[in-house]
Amino acid sequence: MEPNASNLHSHCVEITMEVHKVVPPPHRSTFQKLKTRLKETFFPDDPLRQFKGQPPKTKWILGAQYVFPILQWGPNYSLKLFKSDIVSGLTIASLAIPQGISYAKLANLPPIVGLYSSFVPPLVYAALGSSRDLAVGPVSIASLILGSMLRQEVSPSKDPVLFLQLAFSSTFFAGVVQASLGILRLGFIIDFLSKATLIGFMAGAAIIVSLQQLKALLGITHFTKQMGLVPVLSSVFHNTAEWSWQTIVMGFCFLSLLLLARHVSMKKPNLFWVSAGAPLASVIISTLLVFAFKAQHHGISIIGKLQEGLNPPSWNMLHFHGSYLGLVMKTGLVTGIISLTEGIAVGRTFAALKGYKVDGNKEMMAIGLMNIVGSSTSCYVTTGAFSRSAVNHNAGAKTAASNIIMAVTVMVTLLFLMPLFQYTPNVVLGAIIITAVVGLIDLPAAYQIWKIDKFDFIVLLCAFLGVIFISVQQGLAIAVGISIFKILLQVTRPRTGMLGNIPGTDIYRNLHHYKDGMKVPGFLILSIEASINFANTTYLNERIMRWVEEYEAQDAEEEGKKHSSLQFVILDLSAVSAIDTSGVSIFSDLKKALEKKGLEASTHIYTSCSSLSSLPVCCYCYKV
Repeated sequence: MEPNASNLHSHCVEITMEVHKVVPPPHRSTFQKLKTRLKETFFPDDPLRQFKGQPPKTKWILGAQYVFPILQWGPNYSLKLFKSDIVSGLTIASLAIPQGISYAKLANLPPIVGLYSSFVPPLVYAALGSSRDLAVGPVSIASLILGSMLRQEVSPSKDPVLFLQLAFSSTFFAGVVQASLGILRLGFIIDFLSKATLIGFMAGAAIIVSLQQLKALLGITHFTKQMGLVPVLSSVFHNTAEWSWQTIVMGFCFLSLLLLARHVSMKKPNLFWVSAGAPLASVIISTLLVFAFKAQHHGISIIGKLQEGLNPPSWNMLHFHGSYLGLVMKTGLVTGIISLTEGIAVGRTFAALKGYKVDGNKEMMAIGLMNIVGSSTSCYVTTGAFSRSAVNHNAGAKTAASNIIMAVTVMVTLLFLMPLFQYTPNVVLGAIIITAVVGLIDLPAAYQIWKIDKFDFIVLLCAFLGVIFISVQQGLAIAVGISIFKILLQVTRPRTGMLGNIPGTDIYRNLHHYKDGMKVPGFLILSIEASINFANTTYLNERIMRWVEEYEAQDAEEEGKKHSSLQFVILDLSAVSAIDTSGVSIFSDLKKALEKKGLEASTHIYTSCSSLSSLPVCCYCYKV
């Protein structure tokens, strides 16, 4: 039986007879309230709970294990675990060596710095990190951002020493930012980089990175320093005379080989070692070809002689003063946030697959300290790379010891194998970079965002187009700005809707979503689906009054009457999680607004709605 106005009215009268007194909460001082709020904001995981009730000796042990997770799994490490870790460590080392050289060139740094950055940081992370699968080292996006931001003011070719000093200084500030976020428990700041923002940013950066490699793939010597799509393509087609057919043939042959290996590993995950070993195999084969045919004298550019030995100290190269201080701080902030977001996202992804937890704040401190130490040992910005971590995961890594195995392998390379890379062609390094960044373009995820939320897709598109046509950092800033604007819109313009009865039931739902829902004659039932606060009280007041006016106008038009049959306005507050002092005033303002219309207004608070099961436990009813 469908409810009518008289029945609903009788329900309301009956419900008002049930009075349930609200018991006030226990008295707490202002300090106690502030302490609780700060704890829930900055310490939602309550990291100190494990120390409660423990003897002093146990507290010291737990504290050391919290700071150095290696002390948790280290005492129980076994030969069986070592067998798994050594296989995965050697596998990711075969990928890290060519990628390290390639990404350093992407950042406009000497190739040897990429290998330095694959040696010290993994050792630091193995002691401090909480992820078993994260394989750390240089990554393409951070390399691109660091190189492009520094190159705007300093030329890496004209002043390579200063450029290197600024790169190390930026790495230091990136580490300080990352560690500070973890120590101060401010990790929620990186949540402003939404999934849509990251997908669009990564896709745009992948295209820019790939286009930058046209210099190596085509053999162009005079190439633009700008990162935008138009300048890059203009530089490519205005320098056709510099194109080298030998470089083009070699580049596209090895690019096809690398893409084929990646395709095979994606189709058959048990063949992960194919894509993992393809970069190193390409480097070895191409180096042998260049050496055998003296290709460096026939248009094929090579890396040249690389310095042997372990990481030299670089703390004396850090810049904390002078005219470039602002540049390195800004570069460190941007690269630090981006690399931190990537590292934590990758770590959490693989932790979810294996069923263990990764402490976000602990990861921030580990990655931050890793970069601070790295900046003093000739390393630039490093984090957890997705491609390397995926290989590490598929290779069966059990603990962070796989990073130690990788670092030891890189150390052996630095000490004894550097002369073998002298004849490595730059074109193969470009092909390796392109293959690595292709996976950053996630079209299925972009399509899913389009289907779910059009505004989120606009954010994604702005990030993508901003990176391609303006710059990497400005494109990211635009996307973050639009995301924050979306949040402000949701706060200041909360969703409201008119509820109606689902025929044959006592359920009331949004008429916009349920087309078979029916209005209840004489009743206007509205839902507010957000917290009520100072930022949206004016809008809600105006919107509710507009609902009333629209209902009256539509009712009068349908019935052909001069006066509307509207009797009650019911506000569904079931989705309202909080109301501040400004929000409380909306109800008295509504009452005054109804009285100004010459209507009698009375307010009732219901504590139960047994007959209207879908209406909220607490709602406001205005008699008109």
